[in-house]
Amino acid sequence: MQIPVTAIILALVAALLVTPLVGKWAFKCGALDRPGQRKIHNRVMPRMGGVAIYISFVVAVLLTREITLPVAGFLAGGFLIVLLGIIDDTRGVSPWVKLAGQVVAAGAVIPFGIKVQFLTNPFSHDLLALGVLSIPVTVIWMVAVINAVNLVDGLDGLAGGTSCIAVLTLAAVIWIEILLNGGATQGQWDAITLALVLAAAILGFLRYNFHPAKIFLGDSGSMYLGYSVAVLAVMGLAKSATFISVIIPVVILGIPFLDTTLAIIRRYCGNRPIFQADQGHLHHRLIAMGFSHRRAVLCLYGVNIVLALSAVVMTLITPKQAVVFLVLLSTGVLVLVNKTGIVSAGGSGHTGYLARSEKQQRSS
Repeated sequence: MQIPVTAIILALVAALLVTPLVGKWAFKCGALDRPGQRKIHNRVMPRMGGVAIYISFVVAVLLTREITLPVAGFLAGGFLIVLLGIIDDTRGVSPWVKLAGQVVAAGAVIPFGIKVQFLTNPFSHDLLALGVLSIPVTVIWMVAVINAVNLVDGLDGLAGGTSCIAVLTLAAVIWIEILLNGGATQGQWDAITLALVLAAAILGFLRYNFHPAKIFLGDSGSMYLGYSVAVLAVMGLAKSATFISVIIPVVILGIPFLDTTLAIIRRYCGNRPIFQADQGHLHHRLIAMGFSHRRAVLCLYGVNIVLALSAVVMTLITPKQAVVFLVLLSTGVLVLVNKTGIVSAGGSGHTGYLARSEKQQRSS
């Protein structure tokens, strides 16, 4: 396989050029994020930055490569999820309508052959063919990833950087799987190419999204990035008959998945609606502990990189060793995260941070 250098450069340059234009468009169509109690920013910000990533990515793909069936499915579902995000960024939609739209976008890729076809046992070579269950399993997986990435979009550059690390790691893991298996499917080659091009588009966007941000991802961006990671994982790993191929995407997205799970537990134990936003996410807790905005993001980047390297290591060892490694890794992450008080977070620390920021703005 040849690295798609032309597509990568085109996606990067396009994102650098298109993102400011999308920002101006967001002001005109009312896709704005206004300051509020849960917000760290103190001025009106354009959102819908995901449109810039999507345009840059699609242009690079359409101009440089043949559109195979899996690629066509990836683009089709991506269009639907971005469209849903644009509506949410400009008009707002209820959580249940958003969930329904996510299910539709996830289901759109299945006719193109993108689906989880079986599950594996780490302690044997037995395979469990999913049959008709492959459809709901695929949809549930994709919706879970979409919402996990959506929930970590709370600091400048966090969701974009996390997704960039994730897709680059997926490309590396898929490449290793190809080498170990002595061959590849068309979907695996497509997944590597799309992952590299998408990473370039994200990097171009991060030029304007890293703190202090000039534009936000919006739901059009966070949902699209979650969708992309989910689909690329299925395209590249779901047909590999190993336990590792099933667990690797979860390890790569360890922080978003953990943050989402703890948010659900926290809200349930607090008798609050599951979809009700709060100030207890991991990035909120880091801010409450005194981390600066930039330092909190870089800290979470570091954890994501450690998890990414762990995913690569798990690809190179035996399934039984991988299970032991996963248990040790999970224990270490849980101990580290527990120090932030994320499970019992009530959000007062983050509110205090907001108050300090507003006071600093008034004094300056």
